[in-house]
Amino acid sequence: MTIDAPVDAAPVRAAVPSSISNLLTAPILPTLLRLAIPNMIAMVGSTLVAIAETSYIGRLGTIPLAAIALVFPFAMLTQMMSAGAMGGGVSSAISRALGAGNRERAATLALHAAIIGLCGGLFFTVLMLVFGKSFFTLLGGRERVLEEASAYSSVLFSGAVAIWLVNTLASVIRGTGDMRLPSMTLIGVSLVQVAVGGTLGLGLFGVPQFGMRGVAAGQLIAFTLGALFFIWYLAAGRSRLALNFAAFRFERAMFLDILKVGALACLSPLQTVLTILIFTKVLATFGTETLAGYGIGSRLEFLLIPITFAFGIASVPMVGMAIGAGQVKRARRVAWTAAAASGITVGLIGLIVALDPALWVSLFTRDAGVSAAAHAYFRLAGPAFAFFGMGVSLYFSSQGAAHVGGPVLASTARLLIVAIGGVWLATITAPAWTLFALVGGAMVVFGLLTAASVAFARWGK
Repeated sequence: MTIDAPVDAAPVRAAVPSSISNLLTAPILPTLLRLAIPNMIAMVGSTLVAIAETSYIGRLGTIPLAAIALVFPFAMLTQMMSAGAMGGGVSSAISRALGAGNRERAATLALHAAIIGLCGGLFFTVLMLVFGKSFFTLLGGRERVLEEASAYSSVLFSGAVAIWLVNTLASVIRGTGDMRLPSMTLIGVSLVQVAVGGTLGLGLFGVPQFGMRGVAAGQLIAFTLGALFFIWYLAAGRSRLALNFAAFRFERAMFLDILKVGALACLSPLQTVLTILIFTKVLATFGTETLAGYGIGSRLEFLLIPITFAFGIASVPMVGMAIGAGQVKRARRVAWTAAAASGITVGLIGLIVALDPALWVSLFTRDAGVSAAAHAYFRLAGPAFAFFGMGVSLYFSSQGAAHVGGPVLASTARLLIVAIGGVWLATITAPAWTLFALVGGAMVVFGLLTAASVAFARWGK
């Protein structure tokens, strides 16, 4: 049973462009797929980056591979907060304004979003440059592993502003229902990152080998170019929003409209990464091989978020515009359709790697100990990926409706299960496979609790 606010469906205003009106009237599944496919293509680029980066880091040795396992959660936290959490808040606010027919408000929100993105990037730069080495030490980094992790992090997070601006400005454009331009840009960013990172990291084509610093520099350069392109695109008036820079002034209400969704939503990726960090800390006691094996496994788990992102973020403007126009029932149908598509897609990936983990693991290592740990992770956690995909997609849809409290609490439950259960299993010296099973069970709980929260939430104005 669902409980909705008693809001009558409001007619679409005549002034609303057809590109926006279609999101309020077109069939849900075809429209969702049309919006999701560009995101999915962009995520293929992100997947290729992850595969390439892990592959050439693996060529640098086992120590760099273990080091990237320490840094990767923080790198993904930056991406998840800027693109999925705060970015979802940006898209939600803009799409709700457009659904209500208020294009001027949507354009003003876009400028406030850029300021939030700039501040978010600066925060991560300061945080990781000052405390990064301490974080890695707490996770079990020692000696050369710690040195390599610190080298990679110092270069990567010096450009956190570029990462935040790329994802924030992409979210502005997505909020208008335009998924193609952000996706094409992110594909370009991915190609530059692979080419530059691989060249500098491995010392290709006669270039000096910079190791981990070179790999990180590839991402920094790529996202800087992406941020400059988005700034030019929006400033030149090429988007669906006409930005009036001359009339801009700070408005507290605009920041609050974004932050009431984005700030609360940031707790979810924070808890997701904290879950991984706690688990990484526990596994560090099992040795470098187990830690490196889990790093390979958790990398695919993180990559499932961008895949669910493709469906989830496509639902944000559809849900947001429907809520803005008073079409609450349509907003719910969009949410559940996206959740089903995401759960099925991610579930199939989880099933495949559970049946044959070597399909993924062999891309990165042939070390017997590392491979054994990664195989155990996939066989026990892989079957639960479908619940994870469903939960993450509903988290995005809830952003569109400006009701993210339930999904955030579901993430809290997942964190507590892994934290409390993981510490207990470690104290009784349980084998590593029991910890991997715990992760799978926590995914199932997360998905079911998120679905329940959406089913009973009160959506509407």
